[in-house]
Amino acid sequence: MISPQPGRPALPEPLPGPTVDTHCHLDMCAADDGPTVSDALALANEVGITKIVQVGCDVPGSRWAAATAAEYADIWAAVALHPNEAPRIHQEGGLILLEAAWREISELAEQPQVRAIGETGMDFYRTPSAGRAIQEESFRHHIQLAKRVNKALVVHDRESHDDVLRVLDDEGHPDVVVLHCFSGDAKFAAAASERGWFCSFSGVVTFKNAQDLREAAAVVPLEQLLVETDAPFLTPTPYRGKPNASYLVPLTVRQIADVRDISDQELTRELYLNSERAFGPL
Repeated sequence: MISPQPGRPALPEPLPGPTVDTHCHLDMCAADDGPTVSDALALANEVGITKIVQVGCDVPGSRWAAATAAEYADIWAAVALHPNEAPRIHQEGGLILLEAAWREISELAEQPQVRAIGETGMDFYRTPSAGRAIQEESFRHHIQLAKRVNKALVVHDRESHDDVLRVLDDEGHPDVVVLHCFSGDAKFAAAASERGWFCSFSGVVTFKNAQDLREAAAVVPLEQLLVETDAPFLTPTPYRGKPNASYLVPLTVRQIADVRDISDQELTRELYLNSERAFGPL
């Protein structure tokens, strides 16, 4: 049995069945003096997390995600330019450099171990108004790419709910849309659910001040729920302030099960099936 590194959160009680961490940044975890990829997988398996979706945020990170997923059977890749990355590239190198980045993401997206296009989307928290037109253009590019390669679209949405809905409705959304680290209220959850999208909940749902998020988790249809870490970020209670990891998914799962008044076993089973429908086959 493998144990977490000293000073890291302890292993929680294992889940009653397998499930998937649908959004993780293993490269960032390792860079923060965290576990190697092999150790991260081993720790995750100790508690029932059998697959991890490794998400790229820029061209180097997307290359790493694709290469790592090719090496490890229990890792899938998602590739994209993060919504804050596209304006940065455009500011530094103009449209020529941005188009080159889009081309490489498109090439990576064709690889079989790449199961999703993401994370892309809109972020009005970190990107100032001057960069939002390019951010939206990049989002539209990724939506079209996801439809072209017939893979899931993983959407980053920070303080931009209405615009995410607008752009996806305008472009016509892919068959599978995953709202990563869902951050809206019950009304936004209902709007996403009506469109058939998955809502993926992170450790934020365990935070004391996240009642709106718990109410959202209660209204999403069970068949449209996913769970994630966004590790090394958004560590669930009671370990806020420490680095997150895939092996902490059970804490989030149990919070959602409590909110929905269902058993861990029922929720875990549904999450696994939903992950397969979104990213599969498992």
